[in-house]
Amino acid sequence: MRTEQRVFTEEGGWSGAAGRELASAQLLFVFGRGELLERGEVCADLRRSYPEANIVGCSTAGEIAGTRVLDGSVVATAVRFDSSHVEVATVDLPSAADCVEAGRSLGRALDPDGLVHVFVLSEGLAVNGTDLARGFADALPPGVAVTGGLSGDAERFERTVVLFGGEARPKRVVAVGLYGDRLRFGFGSLGGWDPFGPMRRVTRSSGNQLFELDGRPALALYKQYLGEHSAELPASALLFPLLVRSPDGCSEVVRTVLAVNDADQSLTFAGDVPENSVAQLMMANFDRLVDGAEGAASRAHQELRGQGAQLALLVSCVGRKLVLKQRTEEEVEVVRDVLGEATCLTGFYSYGELCPTRPRAGCELHNQTMTITTFSEA
Repeated sequence: MRTEQRVFTEEGGWSGAAGRELASAQLLFVFGRGELLERGEVCADLRRSYPEANIVGCSTAGEIAGTRVLDGSVVATAVRFDSSHVEVATVDLPSAADCVEAGRSLGRALDPDGLVHVFVLSEGLAVNGTDLARGFADALPPGVAVTGGLSGDAERFERTVVLFGGEARPKRVVAVGLYGDRLRFGFGSLGGWDPFGPMRRVTRSSGNQLFELDGRPALALYKQYLGEHSAELPASALLFPLLVRSPDGCSEVVRTVLAVNDADQSLTFAGDVPENSVAQLMMANFDRLVDGAEGAASRAHQELRGQGAQLALLVSCVGRKLVLKQRTEEEVEVVRDVLGEATCLTGFYSYGELCPTRPRAGCELHNQTMTITTFSEA
């Protein structure tokens, strides 16, 4: 496997020359500001440099290039495999209600023979990530893991786009199928937030909409805890995610608010909040956020069973970036410390992360985590 990375800014154009030996790259990951991706010129440049590549990517809340975290740029990472190959499937997503079928459709579109891993990039707003993951689980062969993330739109929460080929548009999901008996992968996903306040029972919800906690209107209760931050919803909710424990107590995930509805006092999350589950607010702990990134990198590295990672795709939540601020690059630097200088790092800040909680488990939607997928060719 060979990789090379280029960065585009409106002020300076492209930095990092395209090498002739990577002109035959099969895969190109492109993460950047949505307006730049939609304009088309950037993708046209990349198509000329990498004519054989499957071009996939999305809009972001920040781009990762090595140990740098950028804003308003485009980061392109070309990958040329020695013996592995790639298939890409895409589907439109009319609404969040269509997510299960979207996942199934994409899973069925990928040839199951030799499929090793699936990396997913999704619409970031009109989506239920839990249902999307459920659809993939229904359609993919047993043992094929899914990782990825939901596209971002900085702190605006207005419009996200997903890139396939030369076109970036909203309400789209792309699945990258990776094939080859020499291809190895690993993954890890950890947070680092501290719960606070009482645990409350989810007494009324529907899918990813939460209406009541302990019989009280969810939005009113949430605003009570946020205090002065409530005027800035939904963006301020990134600083106060919700820890959700399943009714049986066997699993827990973190959920971030995507939208609020004053009329019915509901909160809409990126993934499901099941009735009878237990919920608790969380708040930031700077050091633990960085430790979470280090832990995710360690898990992803261990999954490679002693083989060094050649490529690492990092999907971290925009909420972490808002909390860490000038310390944001610290969580990327600790990933470099774990994986080593030889690993090409790329990725983006997202509105949600997709990753199994443990090896051989099904994929789940996460919020406020650092999720890392590592790849290497033996």
